[in-house]
Amino acid sequence: MLRLTNVILPLDHPAADLQAAILARLKIPADDLVRTTIFRRGYDARKRSAITLVYTLDVEVKNESALLARLKDVPNVGVAPDTTYQFVTHAPAHIDKRPVIIGFGPCGIFAALILAQMGFRPIVLERGKVVRERTKDTWGLWRKRELNPESNVQFGEGGAGTFSDGKLHSGIKDPKHYGRKVLTEFVKAFAPEEILYVSKPHIGTFRLVKMVQAMRETIESLGGEFRFEAKVADLDIDQGQVRGVVLASGERIATDHVVLAVGHSARDTFQMLHERGVYVEAKPFSIGFRIEHPQSLIDRARFGKFAGHPLLGAADYKLVHHCSNGRTVYSFCMCPGGTVVAATSEPERVVTNGMSQYSRNERNANSGIVVGITPEDYPGGPLAGIDLQRELESRAFVLGGRNYDAPGQLVGDFIAGKPSTEFGSVVPSYKPGVHLTDLAPSLPSYAIEAIREALPAFDRQIRGYAMRDAVLTGVETRTSSPVRIKRQDNFQSVNTKGLYPAGEGAGYAGGILSAAVDGIKVAEAVALSMVGAADARGGAQSGEQIY
Repeated sequence: MLRLTNVILPLDHPAADLQAAILARLKIPADDLVRTTIFRRGYDARKRSAITLVYTLDVEVKNESALLARLKDVPNVGVAPDTTYQFVTHAPAHIDKRPVIIGFGPCGIFAALILAQMGFRPIVLERGKVVRERTKDTWGLWRKRELNPESNVQFGEGGAGTFSDGKLHSGIKDPKHYGRKVLTEFVKAFAPEEILYVSKPHIGTFRLVKMVQAMRETIESLGGEFRFEAKVADLDIDQGQVRGVVLASGERIATDHVVLAVGHSARDTFQMLHERGVYVEAKPFSIGFRIEHPQSLIDRARFGKFAGHPLLGAADYKLVHHCSNGRTVYSFCMCPGGTVVAATSEPERVVTNGMSQYSRNERNANSGIVVGITPEDYPGGPLAGIDLQRELESRAFVLGGRNYDAPGQLVGDFIAGKPSTEFGSVVPSYKPGVHLTDLAPSLPSYAIEAIREALPAFDRQIRGYAMRDAVLTGVETRTSSPVRIKRQDNFQSVNTKGLYPAGEGAGYAGGILSAAVDGIKVAEAVALSMVGAADARGGAQSGEQIY
């Protein structure tokens, strides 16, 4: 199979033009072309008047070896890599203790799936509810202002990624093509097949709910076991080695291998780990607001006359500004055609996030506009970032009216430094509601100063971005984990053997795809460790590999 990259065609090209471009690139007759697969399709919108599609293609041809030799100096033609996932091992016939996975977000899902496919029958512990019940609880906050601290946007089957845009692109290095394994498994679980080839794939919240349930059923069919509403309250650690987990109910589960995939909001778990002596350190994260514009404004700014084209969909953006006070402001988790959502997991605190459905057809575009901060901004130990998050979320609760409404302000008023009193043309999407006020008290002064400088700068990149009626909603504090649970090259904690910190909560991922890939890597490390331990005991016998 050959890989052709950077095949460029007009946005509205006829289907026949793709084959013609392949034949021209390879200099072969049509009869020599056996099969073509689109590996990736993106677009180049740098020239709004002439937007093009950019393809990466896998092509099967006759006499491939001879053709490769003839085209060895032709750019953008080579051998297609093998992206098929290869299991690193399989479970022995008998294992003394099963691996335990704490958390069933994207990282936990793939750690459990890979271990189950290799025959290790993992036990998954999730503090929240199954995804259907969790969805009802989440809507309880949005519609009735009723918060369930153990079942919400952050906690429950599927993790925080379930209530998001479902974006599946990432900038991580992936030489072993783990990302392809993730996308392939998602398609098996009823994700749209286009995620395998579009350059910025996404799924949407409603589809994610169905997929999560399907993947759980697959893991169960392979011998995996699930415990929902099973909060881990403690770890049993003996001389630096994990020996088990203790649930809030008091039940103890013996294990020598624990995957910690708890997500970025498991603050009580971070506290427990710190108290148990597991090495935890503070790490940088970001704070800011959500901003909403009419999606039509973003579409016109990005696509010009092609706004609304079905192959382009709702436009997104990515913005960065380096401020005069030394801070960096950037757009985060941009949700085209989506909504701003209430994302708190603790009483009397307000947190915002963004999500979209697969159609991305809501009236507003929203994005985080956030300021990068470091442990120097919140000295006081490894958990000081959590303390800062809580302080800012509590301020937002008060500014919003103490009823889970979020504080908001029009962009024009925010830049001018005066409170807002009524909405303009942009109607905010956050539920339960937005209370207009002055957002300046909600964040540290350096963050307010930086965002005020950045918004007009962004307007120079996207005309209308600093429009007076655009709405800022506070606060966005959970951009990433405020801690890192440091691990070694073998993926185990630096000072606690058998504990595998993983995913976003441990500080090793950011987003669905990178968290899922980290789950695969950690699952492989656990499997190899378990096989090695069985071999050391002298009783390992190969069992059947399960796919």
